[in-house]
Amino acid sequence: MVQTPLTTSPSVCSDWAITPHQTTLAQAVTRQGMGLHSGATTTVTLHPAAPGQGRSFVRVDLPGQPRVPASLASVNPTLLSTELRQGEGAVRTVEHLLAALTGLGIDNVRIDISGSEVPLLDGSALGWVDAVRQAGRQVQAALRPVARLSQSVSIHHGDAFVAAFPAPAPRFTYGIDFDVAAIGNQWFSWAPDLDPFGSRGFATEVAPARTFGLAHQVEQLRASGLIQGGNLDNALVCGDTGWLNPPLRFDNEPARHKMLDLIGDLSLLGSLPLAHIVAYKASHRLHGELAAALVPALVYGDGTL
Repeated sequence: MVQTPLTTSPSVCSDWAITPHQTTLAQAVTRQGMGLHSGATTTVTLHPAAPGQGRSFVRVDLPGQPRVPASLASVNPTLLSTELRQGEGAVRTVEHLLAALTGLGIDNVRIDISGSEVPLLDGSALGWVDAVRQAGRQVQAALRPVARLSQSVSIHHGDAFVAAFPAPAPRFTYGIDFDVAAIGNQWFSWAPDLDPFGSRGFATEVAPARTFGLAHQVEQLRASGLIQGGNLDNALVCGDTGWLNPPLRFDNEPARHKMLDLIGDLSLLGSLPLAHIVAYKASHRLHGELAAALVPALVYGDGTL
């Protein structure tokens, strides 16, 4: 297994251990880049936010600067990404940024964005991890809500499925199966570590995994108006004879990237539930359906439980 080391600047707050208290950023931080599907360049600035505000996007390029909460109520079905919409405000491909915020335990943040799609950066969540670590973390007085799963929940479309089982702590298991030999059948199982920057933490095990696609689908997707900003610098592309742009960061990097997407999509619940989430050949659509199905099965308390 080959891993790419983090290239992050020193943190303003040296202690990133998971805390029962809500957190926000210590200061604002900005990143700019191109969207995967639109190909447009946008600027994103992450700002500190008050306890209980959650994560939300603000379309600073639109009249009135509409706010789009990162919540299930904002989900707008789309292809090959997760899109959020409130009124005239919409933001697409939010999953990598939201996964980074969730994986590093940042609860409250205002995300100003100058366009309709979050930048892809290098195709993983590393760029957003770098940004959050540069900004630093501020621990807040309010306790973080804890969501416990009262019963098992499962959804399937054909042989693709997502399921959640009650557990004492969050855990994720993801399987994929492709007809190209370089990908094939892969599985990855992971539980968040108390230190997101530790050897088993989010920043090390999940964040570096890049988005991927199949070479024979590229032209069709572009003709449909998708992946206009995709290239060999920000996405892994697999052909019949192997990867067009090796090396991989992990032997099972595609499965890890699907887990990254899953964490970003489940973050729309507000916090990750105490559950073992298992997914196989799933999609953003199935992730969203699972999140919606979990809502009536969750029992909330605070960090003292």
